[in-house]
Amino acid sequence: MSTGTAPHDPFAAIAALPGVPEAVEDARKAVDGLLGHRTMRRRSPEISAESALRGARASAALEGADWSLEEVRRRTDYSHTDDTEAGIVGGALRVSAEYGTLVDVWRRSPIQVLARLHMVAAADAVPADELGRPRLAGESVAVRPDPGPLPSADEVAARLDGLARLLLVPSDAPAIVVAAIVHGEILALQPFVWGNGLVARAAQRLVLIDRGLDPKSAVVPEVGHLDQGADAYEKALRAYVSGTGDGVAEWVRHCAEAVTLGARESVAVCEAVMRGM
Repeated sequence: MSTGTAPHDPFAAIAALPGVPEAVEDARKAVDGLLGHRTMRRRSPEISAESALRGARASAALEGADWSLEEVRRRTDYSHTDDTEAGIVGGALRVSAEYGTLVDVWRRSPIQVLARLHMVAAADAVPADELGRPRLAGESVAVRPDPGPLPSADEVAARLDGLARLLLVPSDAPAIVVAAIVHGEILALQPFVWGNGLVARAAQRLVLIDRGLDPKSAVVPEVGHLDQGADAYEKALRAYVSGTGDGVAEWVRHCAEAVTLGARESVAVCEAVMRGM
């Protein structure tokens, strides 16, 4: 019986790796619990906005700007020229404001969306001619987290194109698996000269929204990655870069756990809203 998927479905093959189905199921249950919370049913725009803010703060922290949530709420000046950390936080916040407008474009042209995310994230961090395009041979890269030796500029372009083509083919794989691979590939390739982590974590969110797991963008997977620790994040990424089945499974399990923790974070927000926050 036809499932509507391509004859060879790499995402589905990854979804069957050891420990991945169980981790994905745990994450799905956590997300379902969040989406079924009565506060989500009544005040979902409020929860989604708070998720975007908390996600931006956590993504910036993983990029090296570990500000408190209170500081992110308070600040209004995020100029990268005057303060590198402020620029990182500002880039993360600008990216978080783009999700609602990019989901439809993502379905047609993931590469176009990645370019847009980089332009927004790095708007005041790199020269205008470096915005929104893959790095060129010889250009230095601000790497964080560190995946190890970087592929050449030519390999980056080819692998990004391959990923984009794969995303346009129907797959039976869970959204969490697809999101993890998109996230991991961007971090492994480090395609831009700056801000790859911000772009990768935003792409992860877009996949979770687009593929129906988290249609309201209420989960905060960035917090889940941060809660597991920057060292664990980098270790899992290097496992992914190894290309072995065990290494890829380790990365996907790490990402699934981030979704689980991110759903719990938003459940806590729902409870706080019920109490009057």
